Formats: sequence, C-alpha cells, structure tokens
Amino acid sequence: MAIRLTTYEHAKDIPDLPGTNVFHSTELFRILEQTPGYRPVLLVASEDDRPIGKLLCVTRRNFRLLGFTNKTYVYGTGEYFKSKHSREEIFDELLTYFTLRYKESSFLLEFRNLEEPLFGYRYFRRNGYFPVRWLRVRNSIHHEQLDKWMSSSRKRQIARGLKNGASMEIASDPETVKAFFAMLKKYYSAKIHRYLPDFRFFASFAEQSSLGGKGKIFVIRHKEKVIGGSVCLFSDDTAYLMFSAGMRKSYPLLYPGVLAVWKAMIYAREHGYEHFEFIEAGLPFRKFSYRDFILRFGGKQLSTRRWFKVRWNWLNRLLIRIYV
Repeated sequence: MAIRLTTYEHAKDIPDLPGTNVFHSTELFRILEQTPGYRPVLLVASEDDRPIGKLLCVTRRNFRLLGFTNKTYVYGTGEYFKSKHSREEIFDELLTYFTLRYKESSFLLEFRNLEEPLFGYRYFRRNGYFPVRWLRVRNSIHHEQLDKWMSSSRKRQIARGLKNGASMEIASDPETVKAFFAMLKKYYSAKIHRYLPDFRFFASFAEQSSLGGKGKIFVIRHKEKVIGGSVCLFSDDTAYLMFSAGMRKSYPLLYPGVLAVWKAMIYAREHGYEHFEFIEAGLPFRKFSYRDFILRFGGKQLSTRRWFKVRWNWLNRLLIRIYV
C-alpha cells in the first residue's frame, strides 16, 4: 500500500493523532496558529487510513533590512508510528513534499534540533539541502544531585540570588505573563540574531499549559517585580529551554537569568524528566558567551547538524560546495 499524505492548515481540522513528541503535536500547532507572523502546517503520512508519521512545518514571516522574508523550519525530522515502511522511507515522502511546497515561497528551509544527526542524510542531499555543523547542550537531571556537575561559581550564584530576596514561581495568571513578556522583549531587543514571537504566543502558551499542555513559563521576582524568566517545552523524557532572560544589569546580585534556568531545571526534575536541553547552543565557534553560560549548569556539549536549503539556486549550489 502506497503512503498517502494529508495536509492540515487549521487546528480545528486535525483529527486525533497518536504521538508524544511536542514539536509535532496539535497543541503546539494551535499555539502557533494563534500567533501573528506564524503559519503552521501539519503533514500526516498514512497507510491503510492509519497515521504512520507526521511533520509539523512552521513558516515565520521575518523582517530584515531587505524586507519581509519567509523562513520555514521543522524541529527534528518528524514522529513515526508502526508501519511496514521504514522511518526513512516515510520521511522521504514527507521531505519531498515539504521541499516542493515551500521552496519557492520561503527564502530559507531549515531542519533543526536533530536527535539523530545522520537520519535521512541521503534524502536531504537528494533534495538539495546542505548540512551545517551545530552544537547542542544537554544536561542529565535524573541523578541524586541535580547540581552534580554544575560549576561551583554557578552554585554560589543560585544561593546568593535566593538569599538576597529573589523568588521563583510558575506564571499562573495573565498579568504575570504580560510582565514576563515585557521583560523578555526588552532583553531580546538588543539581540538581532534572536527572534521573539508576538505576545499572543506566550498568552496562548500559558493558556495551553493551564489546560495540561506540555509547557510552562517560569518567572523570577523581586519585591513583586518580574526580573527574569524562562519558557520550557516538555517532550517524552526531555525538557527543552525555548527562551530565557534576566535583568542582570539592574539586579546583578540576584542573578535572575541564572535562577530562570535553575527553576526550569528543578521543575523538570521534580516531574520525572531525565534530560534538560538548551535549544540554541549555536555554531561551533570557539567563543560564544551564551554557550559558556549554559555549560556552567553542568551539561555536555554534543555535536549535531542542521540542514538548510535557500531559494536562490545559484546560492544554494555555492553553499553545498562549501559545506558538503
């Protein structure tokens, strides 16, 4: 029986589907659908009217100096279920359709956060993608001591921040989410390489979380003022840090950025997750301040890759020669 693909462009049309991967879930689709600037599409592969794989594709309209450009990306390489076809065969069908659908409408296609760096290698190459080496940082949090491999300076910062009056909590009301977003927007305004979604992303995220969704917003307070916070997604046995920030210049003795990550790690550990991963560990440059920051929490640096394809064929061919 041939593999059949179905495309869903609205959350209300998506049927009940199996799976536990939050990056290809209806819940995340619904959050993105309500966020201006984002357009999610879910591709579902079926066999005998039974789903055997799914791939959540996210198109983001981004403003740059050259104008508005569309970027379409996928976290991982999809989620797959029992079938007579191999995972790579199903992925081949999904990837080919994905590429044909978006190669003209999006300036850049990207597959990020790959769990298996070599998965689908020949299919990516066949569809004209080029790989770029990337780094990821993952912490094991299932040991008796959560801070077992944490640097001594990081431990002191956590202790001092709490001693000096900072408190950690989960954002549980709209006003807290608004205050968190205002702080996050101010923090990200100076970081041109990072994109911050509209407030409705975080509002919808918090609403889904209150309904049992696999995500949480954590905030750091001092005298009722939100001075730091983080956003986490939870999938299978891993917590993924999506955003984090702290007003470290205004509150240097409270270490709000450090506590924002620490609170998320504590929550993940208490709820049975075994790993904690930082989504943006960056390119393998020798010096990268954010990676130095997250490594002090005791995680391991792992090498992976991201796959890219740009719309301009001449540029894509050039990049393939450089990176392959």
